[in-house]
Amino acid sequence: MSITILGVNHKTAPLSLREKIAFTNEIVDKALYSLYQHPLVEGCVIVSTCNRTEIYLSYEHDTDFLKLKQSVEIWLGQFHHVDIAQYQNAIYWYEGRQAVEHLMSVASGIDSMIIGEPQILGQVKTAYMQAQKNHCLSLTLEKLFQKIFHVAKTVRSETNIGANTASVAYAACLIARNLFTDTPQLNVMLVGAGETIELISRYLKPHGFNHVIVANRTREKALKLASLIDAEIISLPDIANRLKDVDIVISSTASPLPIIGKGMVERTLLARNNRKMLFIDLAVPRDVEEEINQLNHVHLYTIDDLQKTVESNLQQRSIAAKQAQYIIQEQAEQFIDWLKARQAVNFVKQYRNNAEHIKKELEYKALNAIKQGANIDEVFAEFSHKLTNKLIHAPTQTLLQAATHDCDDCFKVLSKGLGLKEH
Repeated sequence: MSITILGVNHKTAPLSLREKIAFTNEIVDKALYSLYQHPLVEGCVIVSTCNRTEIYLSYEHDTDFLKLKQSVEIWLGQFHHVDIAQYQNAIYWYEGRQAVEHLMSVASGIDSMIIGEPQILGQVKTAYMQAQKNHCLSLTLEKLFQKIFHVAKTVRSETNIGANTASVAYAACLIARNLFTDTPQLNVMLVGAGETIELISRYLKPHGFNHVIVANRTREKALKLASLIDAEIISLPDIANRLKDVDIVISSTASPLPIIGKGMVERTLLARNNRKMLFIDLAVPRDVEEEINQLNHVHLYTIDDLQKTVESNLQQRSIAAKQAQYIIQEQAEQFIDWLKARQAVNFVKQYRNNAEHIKKELEYKALNAIKQGANIDEVFAEFSHKLTNKLIHAPTQTLLQAATHDCDDCFKVLSKGLGLKEH
């Protein structure tokens, strides 16, 4: 059995194309069932995220691969009701070892938009469990995905692929966590309700802060964000009065002028008895006046400060990714060796079954001849002669073909396998 991958990702196709062939949770079961009915497909798994849609397939070793590719692409187009011709420059196919290495890279976060991001491994595991639930896993895919999960764990433990901050939002949360150790006692104010603040709120949620306040120009836009993290909503003018109640302020609005000034923070510090505060300003133009850096007990980080951290850490992740490639190459070779051995075992079983069939067929004829009164010695001699001829026929023909087609390596392997010696 062999492995192949059909895929489209953020490197090969824009979002406008990717979203048309994405598999949502609501339709992935139907897609798996439909694809598994394909006569050339022995097993299938579908991974679909915002950055990629990939279909992992196993198929019989002697399958017409070109026919498989064409028919699966047609299936993909028909399932999503799209003209698959518009995807020809975006679709990639990987086969055999290349497919195995690619899946290992995906699960390890090396092929992600942000190198080393951990979410993809969970998404791959979910895809595997969905295929398992729908009984779409072949033994080959079962073994491959177990290997994949082992490799991803090894890459995480033996390299620094996920050790450093790789997004501005996560960097902001990491700074807050490092500056303050007792998060259940801390209060946070998020200024703004856009995409960046929403992403930060998702990172903040697992840390269990005491109270979160969302300050925004319009209450309606803040409602959705507040519901995600069980936050209090205030208006922007209320910030001056509520600043004394929070320890961390993270801001990202589209305001053309600063929202938080030096004087406001000075009054806040007096009201807080100079307990330290952290301001993270992700806005351009700035939401927080730069001059608050002159105040004691205040820590201010801007988008540039965080971006430098991210860029430095991405460089370290790139180094770790190269280290991970060595792990992936070694593990991929081990899996391919297992696959080859399994194919060899199947051929051996088939060869033994053929020999057993020949033996039983000749035994049946010999026993019938004896029952009808034939001479036992003559029957035994004929049985031995025919059995020998039938068993050596295929190897003999293969030897002759290897010799006549000048395939010296094939001839030597066959000769050695049959126990023959050169004279």
